[in-house]
Amino acid sequence: MPMQRIATLTAWLLCGALRLAPALADEYRDLYQLYKQGDAQALERIDAYLAKQPRDARARFLKGVILTDQKRRDEAIALFSELTQDFPELPEPYNNLAVLYAAQGEYTRAREVLEMAVRNYPAYATAHENLGDVYAMLASQAYDKAVQADPKNTTAPVKLRLVRELFSVKAPPAEAASGANR
Repeated sequence: MPMQRIATLTAWLLCGALRLAPALADEYRDLYQLYKQGDAQALERIDAYLAKQPRDARARFLKGVILTDQKRRDEAIALFSELTQDFPELPEPYNNLAVLYAAQGEYTRAREVLEMAVRNYPAYATAHENLGDVYAMLASQAYDKAVQADPKNTTAPVKLRLVRELFSVKAPPAEAASGANR
C-alpha cells in the first residue's frame, strides 16, 4: 500500500536534516535535540521560540513534524500549508503536506502538492518518489472503477493486480539499498 510506503519515506525525511538553512542556530539545535530525545516539552519550547522568531521556517517545520508525530494531523496540515504560502521555494513542507493528504486517502490533493514541490525544486528525489506512489494509488483507484464498471474487461484487472503487487514488495534492507541508490 503506498500510504505505508509514503509514510515510511516521510518518517525518514521528518527526522532528517532540512535544507532550510545552512547552519542551525544553537537554540534551534537544542529544540531539535529535545524532539529527537522524545522530550514532552519540545512542542512547548518550540512555541516559546516561535513567539520570538515567528518566521523561522526550520522551527515551524519542526513543529509540524511534532504535530504529525502526535497525530494532530489537522494542525500539522494547517502549519505545513502556511509554510508553503510563506516559503513557496521550500519543497519539504509540500512533501509533508502531501504525505498527510495521502494518509487520509486524498490522493488528488497529494498529487497537486507534490507537483508543486518538484516544480519548485526539480532535484528533490523524495517528492518525485512520493509523487510516483500517489500516481500509482490514483491508477489503482481508476483500474478498480474500470473493473467495477465493466466486469468483462480483461486488461483492467491485470493492471490493478500489478499496481497492488508493486506496493506489496518489501524494500531491501537499508545496507543493501544504500549502495545501489547513490
